[in-house]
Amino acid sequence: MKKLDIAVIGGGINGSSTALHLAKKGLKVCVIDKDSICRGASGVNAGTLTMHMTRAKLIPFAKKGWELWMNTEKWLSNNIDVKQKKGLCLAFNEDEEKLLNERSKIRREYGADIKILSKDEAIKIDPNINSKIKCAAFCEMDGYVSANQTGDAYSKALKENNVDIVENFEVSKINNSNNEYEITDTNGKKIHANKIVLATGVYLEKILKLLEIKINIKCFPQQLIVTERMPELLKTVITVANGKLSLKQFENGTVLIGGGWPGKGNIETGYNETIPENLVGNMRLACHAIPNLKNSRVSRVWLGLEAETDDAMPIVGELPNLKNAFIIGSIHSGYTSGPYIGKLLSDKILGKDVDLSLFDIKRLIN
Repeated sequence: MKKLDIAVIGGGINGSSTALHLAKKGLKVCVIDKDSICRGASGVNAGTLTMHMTRAKLIPFAKKGWELWMNTEKWLSNNIDVKQKKGLCLAFNEDEEKLLNERSKIRREYGADIKILSKDEAIKIDPNINSKIKCAAFCEMDGYVSANQTGDAYSKALKENNVDIVENFEVSKINNSNNEYEITDTNGKKIHANKIVLATGVYLEKILKLLEIKINIKCFPQQLIVTERMPELLKTVITVANGKLSLKQFENGTVLIGGGWPGKGNIETGYNETIPENLVGNMRLACHAIPNLKNSRVSRVWLGLEAETDDAMPIVGELPNLKNAFIIGSIHSGYTSGPYIGKLLSDKILGKDVDLSLFDIKRLIN
């Protein structure tokens, strides 16, 4: 392989976005992944593009990311089906109503156009929601994208921009000498690059140890449920005020239920397992939000591993005490914000004046 300007380790949304934006500026870029491009957490994601489930401080980044998603033909692909939908977040009791008002107020302060609707106003927008709600938060900037289509689109776009894609390459060593990085996999294969970007999601803690940097990354095994095809049931993307669940209906009639109570997951073994009682609880909560879901049948279930830092904020920017080493990961609502934050990191790598201090990894180092 030719000498690289940058090797991006991790081919999910964050790594692929960073690599694509760098390649568009003419750099020689390689994306390395232990599996396949956008087939890890990004490949099993619910694909929700939302302000309701985005942390308040990340709203400005989520809005920019949402705009990129709505214009994928300009930077990613013409063949990705992104749906712009309205979003409703439902409150069912006084505690949830109070929580919804507080969170909506904070998100508005950071730029989200979220307003509180009465029960009747919400039902007018989406008639199949539970008529027993207290109120709902409403936002025009919502929607979803197919995780499977996204992976295909990124893979194609990276190749079209001359990015080398190296799959099934599990990194075991990273050495830095003579102003370049040598990346070695478990089979002894080596890749050399002037700069590196770490974008390995739930495996960031493990790969940072190779560079003698210690942080804690929490892993949440999210359970996702897909129903069989149904007549039109949802006109909006639905979330629940307690933050447990999101629901969306695809054009083929299937309903995707994401989040909720988690399953079991082990990042060391790669083994994931559903927890039946949690799965049933998620389905019951979904049916509580949308009563007509009781008529549906589950088609399939799968799990995805979500990464989170101790303060639930992303880590993006330069790595301390290392030259030409960068990181991006643990972006809450990463599908929404990932493409834009990846662009910001690429600008930083290119020497532009980009403020990423909010995401500095030094706040987390043990």
